Amino acid sequence: MADQAVSELMEGALDKIRGMVDSSTVVGTPISTPDGATLIPVSRLSFGFASGGNDKTASPSKPGVWGGGGAAVKVEPVGFLLAKDGGARMLCIQPPAFSAADRLVDMTPELLEKIEGYIDKYGKKQPDKG
Repeated sequence: MADQAVSELMEGALDKIRGMVDSSTVVGTPISTPDGATLIPVSRLSFGFASGGNDKTASPSKPGVWGGGGAAVKVEPVGFLLAKDGGARMLCIQPPAFSAADRLVDMTPELLEKIEGYIDKYGKKQPDKG
């Protein structure tokens, strides 16, 4: 019985978290601008969860289960994905990265775009003229 009560407690807390957090929390509703661009809000989501329980009672005549749980959710806006003229880029609203790893993560989309452009330009073999 105690295991079932603690399990129900945990499932109830997880249901509350599921109700607060879904994919639209991280990637928001697209916004169309008059010039044909589309802005999509992007957020960072962090959450924590803890619960516990005990089936010890003060006396055998007062059976029961004690339990508790808690959860925290943090949604932090990070920027907008700008889609326009067949291309896309990230417009960050966060402060600049401080560490080399953070800068590398921030530069990845731009770097991939440059690599793709290089491959498109130089990677295709030209037919032999002969």
